[in-house]
Amino acid sequence: MKNWLTILALGLLLYGCKEAASKTEKPVAEDSLNYYPNTPAKLDKAAFRHYYRLVSGYFDSMLLRRGFSGGMLVAKNGEIVYEDYQGFADSRKRIAITDSTSFHIASTTKTFTGVAILHLVQEGKLSLEDSIQHFFPGLPYPGITVKMLLNHRSGLPNYLYFITPKNWKSDAYVTNEDVLRYLYTEKPVRTASPDRKFSYCNTNFVMLALIIEKITGVSYPDYIRQTIFGPLKMDHSFVFRASDSTAVYPSFNPNGTVWANDIFEGTYGDKNIYSTPRDLLKWDQALYTEQLVSKALLDSAFSPYSNERPSIHNYGLGFRMLNFPNGKRVIYHFGRWHGFNAAFARLTDEQVTIVILGNKFNRNIYSSATNSYDLFGHYRDTDTADEDDGSPESAGKR
Repeated sequence: MKNWLTILALGLLLYGCKEAASKTEKPVAEDSLNYYPNTPAKLDKAAFRHYYRLVSGYFDSMLLRRGFSGGMLVAKNGEIVYEDYQGFADSRKRIAITDSTSFHIASTTKTFTGVAILHLVQEGKLSLEDSIQHFFPGLPYPGITVKMLLNHRSGLPNYLYFITPKNWKSDAYVTNEDVLRYLYTEKPVRTASPDRKFSYCNTNFVMLALIIEKITGVSYPDYIRQTIFGPLKMDHSFVFRASDSTAVYPSFNPNGTVWANDIFEGTYGDKNIYSTPRDLLKWDQALYTEQLVSKALLDSAFSPYSNERPSIHNYGLGFRMLNFPNGKRVIYHFGRWHGFNAAFARLTDEQVTIVILGNKFNRNIYSSATNSYDLFGHYRDTDTADEDDGSPESAGKR
């Protein structure tokens, strides 16, 4: 079992050596979050210095010195206590990563799709118990509800596996409409009966994006911009479309070569949001309010729905969670797309936010995030590294 206390002690020791060489602390820029109606009072100087030293020492040793290229921040009560950006948005052109560099957040996109659906529920435009055949008449997968798409209990097959470069004969990217067409015409086999078990599946959230478009008459990218990004002033966030191909930076292999795109760049809802650490902090803070949806609906999003076997791991409505035996809980979603890695975690008891976004594939992003929880509270009674931690290696392509 990993001894996190040893890891923490090592991190603090390394930071002590670093501080001896430099007596100046990196200033943290203001980011007021003025839209948030109940922003807590700022930390006093002693508390700020405490969290800064704790977090910087840990991440310096566990991530930043291990080939990290990207941006990250940690916030307490909505206030940034640590923030760092390093590496290149495009190493070929030597374009440095800054706080306004947007990264593909991969499956962390699912948190936005989930809340967008709940927003439509709140407006009375759909019910979580609606059959998906209400939106897609004649779809040969009866018994599936909107809720089962959100909590990955639909049993639908994953389009990443039933559409392949071998059977895709077009030069264009696969779209959400293409996934739907394959379900109608090719009828790939279910992975399970509806609501029988949890089975993580990107098709679910592609279908949810299509439902949003059917109900609103607005494209998913525009709806997310109008409903979430705009009101929250997430100015560096957007949903990628094929027309954006020349406007975004690529991701990279660990050896620094560009990670090539594939046929799936055009699907969204399950992925394809680009964002920044600061924008995701705004997202996190909004989830403490009823600005987007009611507390009751948010509580339903953060509730576990798959309890067939005992585990600290579970899934809500677009959000992963860790429910520890001692009552502690983490609401999170990790993601990976090509060389992009994303970790977004909310320690709601302590109101701590951890955001790490990378553009050069690095597994340390996931482990450093999960092992940092104990910096703020007693979360792990036992080593859970062999369980599903939400990383791509645990659950297939994210």
